[in-house]
Amino acid sequence: MEEKVYNAAIYVRLSKEDALAAQGKKVESNSISNQKQLILDFVQDKTDINIVSIREDDGYTGTDYDRPDFQRMMDDIKAGIVNCVIVKDLSRFGREYINAGKYIDRLFPYYGVRLIAINDGIDTVTRSSGDDFSIMVKNLMNDNYCRDISIKIRSQLQVKRKNGEFIGAFAPYGYQKSEDDKNLLIVDPYPAEVVQDIFRWKLDGMNQYAIAKKLTEEGILSPMEYKRSQGISYKTKFKKNSQAQWSAMAVRRILTNPVYVGTLVQGIRTRPNYKIKTVVTREEEDWVIVENAHEAIIEPNLFLLVQRLLELDTRTSPTSSKVFPLAGLLYCGDCKGAMVRKTTTSGGKKFAYYICGTHKKEHSCSNHQISEKLLEDTVLALLQEHIRMIMELDACLQMVRDAPLKRISMKKIEDRMVAVESDIERYRRLKTSAYEDLKEGILTKEDYTDIRNQYDERIADAVLAKEQLKKEFSLYLDENSPVHYWISEFMEHRNIESLSRNVAVKCIDKIWVYEGKRIEVYFTHMQDYQTLSEQIGEYYMEQKGVG
Repeated sequence: MEEKVYNAAIYVRLSKEDALAAQGKKVESNSISNQKQLILDFVQDKTDINIVSIREDDGYTGTDYDRPDFQRMMDDIKAGIVNCVIVKDLSRFGREYINAGKYIDRLFPYYGVRLIAINDGIDTVTRSSGDDFSIMVKNLMNDNYCRDISIKIRSQLQVKRKNGEFIGAFAPYGYQKSEDDKNLLIVDPYPAEVVQDIFRWKLDGMNQYAIAKKLTEEGILSPMEYKRSQGISYKTKFKKNSQAQWSAMAVRRILTNPVYVGTLVQGIRTRPNYKIKTVVTREEEDWVIVENAHEAIIEPNLFLLVQRLLELDTRTSPTSSKVFPLAGLLYCGDCKGAMVRKTTTSGGKKFAYYICGTHKKEHSCSNHQISEKLLEDTVLALLQEHIRMIMELDACLQMVRDAPLKRISMKKIEDRMVAVESDIERYRRLKTSAYEDLKEGILTKEDYTDIRNQYDERIADAVLAKEQLKKEFSLYLDENSPVHYWISEFMEHRNIESLSRNVAVKCIDKIWVYEGKRIEVYFTHMQDYQTLSEQIGEYYMEQKGVG
């Protein structure tokens, strides 16, 4: 009888899990070249085996059967080109128990395919009932190996995240991975300057679409194209054209990414387990956030200011690329709704004014309006006056700096801390008293539980207040702490002559517009301003008393 000759495909695979098992180095016995050589040596004297293809998947996990060369091999099987598959062992074929069984026990017999796993001593042509049991056990062991490795990988990655080590495949735009430490981000000078420009343009009032358009017109490569220019093989779902262009969404992603202030936010998305490939988003409290993990490109205060800008109303006119200076800051003083910008033409000239948005929609508030020019001129005058007053306050501060004013501030904090500690002790005594009343039968268990919970909440609030006071106290003890940093933020605009978007957002919190064109402006850091005014006033009163 003529011997049957099998047309065989050699299949080899190596995954990242195998590299991890060798503590970062690929196990030599499992290397792609070693697997191929072992199989070629095996078939060298096999007259019934004819090698027709060698399929290799390097860097693919054994739990996923959607591997490129594995699927090509299956296509050859279905086309009748291959009727034998040879692997080093069953773990190279796959490590997921259910799917491995599906291929070995159902699909391969259906297509008449012979499977040889050399090191496991398995050949389905000569397999016995004992071999069936052996295959089942080995597949279970391979599956369990994947589970253990998955747990190990997750654990190691979590440790790296908590240590502030970057574990992403690609560095964010503006950074690159250090050659000495792949888990450390270092500044990439050229794109870092682009990032700084993006933040500066946003502060100047440009919206995201205008920034994206400007970047494209200036020929600046988008994040994806820049990675390509650096020889990095990078793909993204956000690409639409053959060459990825800057988009408003790409600009917004940069403006909202805390990585640019040196903060790493990792562990946002995950897979439920090693068998499920669907990515899910974790709850925010489960994210790993590490500050000062690397060098910042953007100052923290600037970043926070831009986040505030993004939260405000940033609508522009169809012909404008910039946001109006007071957009998102204006509110009706009567109904507290937002003011809406409108334009009208009179005598061939266009005029802009603001009207209560609630009245415009529902007519439930008065129809009070104010011209944009009058509003901006008034706000500018009030801002100039506020800056003048801050300058006077700073002059007083220079005269009494540092010790006298610190002494007053620290004494106030100490007094408040004593009061808080007294509250904590009192609530604890009352809680103990309630327990004694429970024991004596004066209170029911339900009443006691209710009272205890109330005191626990008050104690927790008081402890939180105490911790905050401790932080305030430490600021005054720290000689390098910029307690009054906000003063310089206003004084840098001491010569302001016009109202820009940048200045408005930095210096103004809200603007209330009332009936009769009455305006109230609430500046940023008003609490700091009032506190410092009171402290300086108390100091002078104290000096007067001494005199």
